[in-house]
Amino acid sequence: MSEHYDDLETRPPERREADLFAKLPAVLAAALATPGYAAHLKGVDPTGVTDRAALAELPVLRKADLPALHKDSPPFGGFVGSPLGSFGRLFTSPGPIFEPEGAGSDPWGTARGLYAAGFRKGDVVLNTFGYHLTPGGFIMDSAARAIGCAVIPAGPGNTEQQMEVIGAYNPSAYLGTPDFLKLLIEAADSRGVDTSCLKRAIVSGAAFPPSLQAWVRERGIDAYQLYATADIGLIAYETGARDGMVLNENLIVEIVRPGTGDPVAEGEVGEIVVTNLDPHHPQIRLAVGDLAAVLPGASASGRTNARIKGWLGRADQTAKVKGMFVRPEQVAEIARRHAEIAKLRLVIGRANELDTMTLKAEIYAEPKGFVDAVSSTLQQVTKLKGAVEVLPLGALPNDGKVIADERPVG
Repeated sequence: MSEHYDDLETRPPERREADLFAKLPAVLAAALATPGYAAHLKGVDPTGVTDRAALAELPVLRKADLPALHKDSPPFGGFVGSPLGSFGRLFTSPGPIFEPEGAGSDPWGTARGLYAAGFRKGDVVLNTFGYHLTPGGFIMDSAARAIGCAVIPAGPGNTEQQMEVIGAYNPSAYLGTPDFLKLLIEAADSRGVDTSCLKRAIVSGAAFPPSLQAWVRERGIDAYQLYATADIGLIAYETGARDGMVLNENLIVEIVRPGTGDPVAEGEVGEIVVTNLDPHHPQIRLAVGDLAAVLPGASASGRTNARIKGWLGRADQTAKVKGMFVRPEQVAEIARRHAEIAKLRLVIGRANELDTMTLKAEIYAEPKGFVDAVSSTLQQVTKLKGAVEVLPLGALPNDGKVIADERPVG
């Protein structure tokens, strides 16, 4: 049986790029037919968006803004043109954000992530992601069934019932958070229930630190991480090579500087921005709010798509200083006004029972009066005073932080 889900995973990178961007103009045209995207992308000619440089000129749509947009124009803020009845299922996630499920056997595109983790036809899978109103359970359920697995729709919680179904069905695979996998195994141990049937797992939705990875491995379970969101579906997945997370084949993924739509250099940490190529439910430059970085080279698994390090934190670093909100977009605006700036970080601290701000700036050159000029811009943009510290190129950490709140807790 093939090691790869399909031939798309091993095509030359330049062919993949050409294929994706050949499809993009038609998807953009479908998006512009909706009132939401017509306003958001006003003046955009879809026929001219055929490469990454052109795509990067379009504004991002921030996931953090969706709850307000959906509330103002329910259910989807005017960003979905297809009739509600044309979708398979309709969900809601905290926010609230409303999400439609597309048609087809694997509408979230998640099957290739399960396949990379060793899920195969005939496996019995215990799915502990939630099935009630939120899409998590169905994202994984549909993927497993598309491969040919039998799925136990267990959902989270109900530990006693989970023990019963494990004992009765002897599932070979697990889907759920890593924390709940540990809880289940410990509960089974305390009740004398044998869980040795579990051989592999896909974990998502929570941190999977090395200590927990080792604990799961000691129990004989080969566990893989998968990165998916309720609005997009599968974004990236881990393979047997254990060398990062390979991007999904049917998405255009960019990594941008938080607070902007500007792509960062390879290896630099930034916010994940996703464009899908589904004309039924197009999503153009959706900034999902998570941080990641692209890894150099291709995966040793034979898959040729780009890889990311995985989840590296949240991009929304908004902080409240002296009663005023300071946002990454404001830091980006300061950089735009001064061409000498390469990179910025606003550090928030506390001194003498007062909030403080220090804008640390990596610069290409320091013209006369630079610090005073940037200090003035900082106050104009944020309405708050702060110090400016000049740094050489490369001095700031590569962690995606634009605002670092270093005030003591408690």
